[in-house]
Amino acid sequence: MPLEPRHQLVPGLHYVSDWLASDSCATLLSAIDDAPWSAQLRRRVQHYGHRYDYGRRSVTRDAQVSPAPPIPNWAGQYAARLVSEGLMEAEADQVIINEYQPGQGISAHVDCVPCFGPVVAAISLGSACVMDFTHPSDGTKVEVPLAPGSLCVMTGPARYTWRHSIAARKSDPAAVGRVPRGRRVSVTFRTVA
Repeated sequence: MPLEPRHQLVPGLHYVSDWLASDSCATLLSAIDDAPWSAQLRRRVQHYGHRYDYGRRSVTRDAQVSPAPPIPNWAGQYAARLVSEGLMEAEADQVIINEYQPGQGISAHVDCVPCFGPVVAAISLGSACVMDFTHPSDGTKVEVPLAPGSLCVMTGPARYTWRHSIAARKSDPAAVGRVPRGRRVSVTFRTVA
């Protein structure tokens, strides 16, 4: 699938707007909501495979901390699909699910470089939003709308150089006016380095 011109501005960013059909999105959200959520952050999260320690900014290997549950079957199927479609070289062994309510966002960051492998892939579910990619040296900013059912894959400079964030707001700019946000859930697939 060819990239939209704005996505070509971020080297290594691959975006597929309709990676999941709407019925698959609903089924996946239902499976996610059937599992327990952690409220350790300002947003709810689920960790599978390996637990990420936000305070230490590392993958937890501490025996004192309860291990993350194994990757669920549905996540394993999507991890295998990412490999079969050539989007990841190896199946993800760490999956994190984040829930964002309207008004919540995530600060600009690069996923932990020593913790995770060369590809980060994320499925967006629920509400659409805009993810901002910012180049740290010249401040270039590229707004990437994330549609429900879309897949955003970061490799190369998009993975290691450009910072990505989602502004904490209740609506996003659109061609005509603003689009209100609803509940958004992201499912991120990574390999532990």
